[in-house]
Amino acid sequence: MKKLKLYLSQRSPVSILIAGYLLLTLFGFALLSLPWVQSRPTPFLDNLFISASAISTTGLTTVSVSDHYNFAGQLAVLVLIQIGGLGYMTFGSFVMVSRRKKLSKMEEQMIQNDFGLPKSFDSAAFIRMVVYFTLAVEALGAAGLYFVFKRAGVPEPLWQAVFHSVSAFCTAGFSLFNSSFESFGQDPALNLIIIALSVLGAVGFLAVSDLWQRLRGVKKEVTFTTRIILGFTALAMVMGWGLLLLTEPLFQGRTGSSWMPAMFQSMTAMTTVGFNSVPMASLSHGTLYLMTILMIVGASPAGTGGGIKSTTIVAVLAETFATLQGRRIVMFFKRVIPDYRLVQAAASFNFYILLLTFGVYLLSLTDAKTPIFELIFEATSAIGTVGLSTGITAGLTEAGKAVIILLMMLGRIGPLTIGLALFRKKHEGEDDLWDAKYEDLVID
Repeated sequence: MKKLKLYLSQRSPVSILIAGYLLLTLFGFALLSLPWVQSRPTPFLDNLFISASAISTTGLTTVSVSDHYNFAGQLAVLVLIQIGGLGYMTFGSFVMVSRRKKLSKMEEQMIQNDFGLPKSFDSAAFIRMVVYFTLAVEALGAAGLYFVFKRAGVPEPLWQAVFHSVSAFCTAGFSLFNSSFESFGQDPALNLIIIALSVLGAVGFLAVSDLWQRLRGVKKEVTFTTRIILGFTALAMVMGWGLLLLTEPLFQGRTGSSWMPAMFQSMTAMTTVGFNSVPMASLSHGTLYLMTILMIVGASPAGTGGGIKSTTIVAVLAETFATLQGRRIVMFFKRVIPDYRLVQAAASFNFYILLLTFGVYLLSLTDAKTPIFELIFEATSAIGTVGLSTGITAGLTEAGKAVIILLMMLGRIGPLTIGLALFRKKHEGEDDLWDAKYEDLVID
């Protein structure tokens, strides 16, 4: 143990964080490879794929989870989803905090890196809030879904409700229904419950904590970061919803109401939850391209969703418009965005696009017979930890599946975190661009 502590003390928190997620993925792979958790024999690569997809909360699958794994296997997948959604450091830290033990400096740094927290943030209080809030929301979601599934005559409604509630809040998109929620496309109760769970997970725990303190009167107003998260998320989802209603032939030709599935698909791409209530392969190229953009934008910092993140997109757009207008000072919501925030956002945006481009290139080599547009959609879904697919996942070559696994893990750990691990060198006397101030703008 002394040697292990010494070794860990010599490693950076970012490196340990990355190693932890890789080890958890391998642990999940070993667990899912056990014959007694499988309903039918499942190839090793598919077990690794499911493990990586669960720990990254992506939801892409090469085999049916309900058909290939029994209750024990499905429970293992659910545990991986919960760990991946909240971050594996959350659980150990919560135990420490509950026993009134102080977190070590290394543990605080790892939590800050995993959630993109400002260094001045109270990590212990944040961890408690995350766990309590998660358990409360998932319990309420499961209770609501139980009555929906029981009314619909779904077998094992309680287990189905628990599984889908956790999957929705962690924006994982895993479903025990082989067609996701296509059979519930016109069910208002299910749609609203899944939307509420997904949005609460995607807006991020920073915004939730900020709103809670505002409601309790601890703060007089929410922070700049929270206003951007809430405003941008709502605007992007409504715009996506409206465009889908106006341009998608499938929604225009439906005999039932079209507003509900259009809203659901806009939400599922934006929050990166990855469920679908209509067959994805039947959507037009224009709709799939719009959803690709929403998947790239993604959720918000310190949440369970993926993508570039709302605050990064806002910072990049604000700097772009300021440059076009000839202004040196970049402002948004009448607030100045500091230069170090703009540099951080540009680095995060550029490195994300670089990794996505490289992933698409690799897939075009491994699966040359698959249309390039479908490969772009699949790669975007993987690195954004979304889980939406046009149906090509199971048919990918073994090399193609390996590329998707790599993209899913990069998306969960975070391209910015990966970039810091690869390239960051702290020089003496140099200001730390990553020493975030919550009041300015949090970039994840």
